[in-house]
Amino acid sequence: MSKTLFISDLHLSAERSDIAQCFFNFMEHEAPGCDALYILGDLFEVWIGDDHNTPFSQQVAQAIAKVANSTDVFFIHGNRDFAIRQGFAKRCNMKLLPEQFVIDLYGRKTLISHGDELCTKDIEYMKFRKKARGWWWPKLMLAIPLRLRIKMAHKGRKISKKNQLTLSEEIMDVTQSEVESAMLHFDVKLFIHGHTHRPNIHNFTLNYQAVQRIVLGDWYSQGSILIANADSLSLETRRF
Repeated sequence: MSKTLFISDLHLSAERSDIAQCFFNFMEHEAPGCDALYILGDLFEVWIGDDHNTPFSQQVAQAIAKVANSTDVFFIHGNRDFAIRQGFAKRCNMKLLPEQFVIDLYGRKTLISHGDELCTKDIEYMKFRKKARGWWWPKLMLAIPLRLRIKMAHKGRKISKKNQLTLSEEIMDVTQSEVESAMLHFDVKLFIHGHTHRPNIHNFTLNYQAVQRIVLGDWYSQGSILIANADSLSLETRRF
């Protein structure tokens, strides 16, 4: 049966071999031959530039490129890997998509994104996001020597983890009015995203019509996959 796969928030790193192995198993045994694979951001725990070409990133690129021989692979940037550019994408043979993109999912007009743009209650993060996704800040960061970028990335992750401890669940979740605004803007009844690490299928009414928002899960403790076909949408997990 034809199927399309969606994953996000894997947070791959050489330090988490359990997550990496689950990903490699998925790429070897499940992804090949499907209609399409969509990676909706945060493939890596951190990405400091395509010039940071490590043995681990090469292994990930090779796994994706192998799948891309038989399957279309698409990628939307997350908040951890927004610095991925065409260099790495070409190594993976995957296509970079805009941060919000509409696809035809077996006859269903569907909006896909990473989802962090919807967390508008996190004011400080939204300020950072606006800067980080602009044209000048990435160029400035990539001009910094690689060794210094690595140190900055480690320091930034420590600060981010500390700050998250003080944020409420409401602030870190998407804003429902932003969800509705995006779905109305793109005229869709199905929205698929990640980022919040709260896998679920939300059914609600918008303009007197039944609509769905599907949240992909993270891979910190298990693999998380959305499997879509012409008849169903199924959120599934894979054990490490």
